[in-house]
Amino acid sequence: MTGTTRSSEGLDTRRRKLLFRSWHRGMREMDLILGSFADVNIDKLSDEQLDLYEVLLDITDKELLSWIIGEAPVPAAVDSEVYQQIVASRTAFIA
Repeated sequence: MTGTTRSSEGLDTRRRKLLFRSWHRGMREMDLILGSFADVNIDKLSDEQLDLYEVLLDITDKELLSWIIGEAPVPAAVDSEVYQQIVASRTAFIA
């Protein structure tokens, strides 16, 4: 079980792959953060936003989680619109 609440039906190949990668990170905390974000937003992201999201998915779980939860400063190169959306969705997820 992945935890996803969304079917990949109707998504193009790129979005299907990104949805899968979001729920299969290796660290359960990141599965929940990125998977929940992808469930809600993957079909709404533009091609440019998908590019930014793919960059985030290439970052190790440990590094990305430390930035998202505020344990380490976020590098300017990572602090994109999509990163901010993930942080905002995480806050809503916890609340």
